[in-house]
Amino acid sequence: MSKYTLNINGKRQTVDVEADTPLLWALRDSLGLVGAKYGCGAGQCGACTVHVDGAPTRSCLMPVSSIGNQKVTTIEGLDRNHQHPLQQAWQELDVPQCGYCQSGQIMSACALLKQHPRPTDGQIDEAMAGNLCRCATYTRIRAGIHRAAEIASNGKGKK
Repeated sequence: MSKYTLNINGKRQTVDVEADTPLLWALRDSLGLVGAKYGCGAGQCGACTVHVDGAPTRSCLMPVSSIGNQKVTTIEGLDRNHQHPLQQAWQELDVPQCGYCQSGQIMSACALLKQHPRPTDGQIDEAMAGNLCRCATYTRIRAGIHRAAEIASNGKGKK
């Protein structure tokens, strides 16, 4: 076991884990940040998506030892009051069904909106293609992303 000091949601936090421990397990088991979910363990479903230096990253594949000084943002770190435009839109439109994949969906959508504040359906489909939803709420996810873009651009959100 080794100690790693990580920048998680703007705070320095230390975990005592093996070097090859996936970031997902350090977040969930060591730090109690359970928003990112274990889905497939192979980076194929997107349920474990977090941001590493702003880029959507599958935390089930990234060993803690490779993080270094990079900034990690989890769903818990998007907005302290859960009022990020995506979180507002998800609630307003009742996007999730079972909700298991939604943390990863929101984190991928957040990265998309940073690149494309008013994304087209094609841009949404491309950015979200790596996130699977067992309940197939893809049309509601797309609508939620469009609504979040409206909230952000109109200043009608709290963030």
